[in-house]
Amino acid sequence: MAKVSFKPGTLLYPLPAVMVSCGTSLEDNNIITIAWTGTICSDPPMCYISVRKERFSHDIISRTGEFVINLTTEALARATDWCGVKSGREVNKFREMRLTPEQGQIVKAPLIKESPLNIECQVVEIKELGSHDMFIANVVAVDADEQLIDKGTGAFQLNHAHPLAYSHGKYYGLGDKLGGFGFSVKKKK
Repeated sequence: MAKVSFKPGTLLYPLPAVMVSCGTSLEDNNIITIAWTGTICSDPPMCYISVRKERFSHDIISRTGEFVINLTTEALARATDWCGVKSGREVNKFREMRLTPEQGQIVKAPLIKESPLNIECQVVEIKELGSHDMFIANVVAVDADEQLIDKGTGAFQLNHAHPLAYSHGKYYGLGDKLGGFGFSVKKKK
């Protein structure tokens, strides 16, 4: 397979497309769409988001020290995109996209009710990286749609919500299941 040389860049795709909610009151609540997010530790549970300094949500998260990562779905694709291209300085994204802010278990930042999974986060460090600052956070609570909990196993079934992914400027639904963790080494019955 022949290779073509590219300049160094951010070509790690696909990524989750999430809506991050922040703020502590109806006046300053906002939503920012982010693809640069992920898990960084399981014990204690920690994650991160990377946000450009000029984004409206950057100041809110810096001031409050908390945010919520709201997983998105194919049904939320339009709202996910819209919240990424419009500024909360000019519009109320909850109202314009008809999304419902809900109180979480721990943080004051609102959850997005229509999201199948909300991850409540408290910032422990802000790492300045250049174009973006990385907000490293402890996961302090997780709120899951009860309809997506398997009644027999108690497992959360995000695949039933049709999650949304982002790849090189485009949104995609996930395709067919190819295997489960460890399928490559599992002994045949």
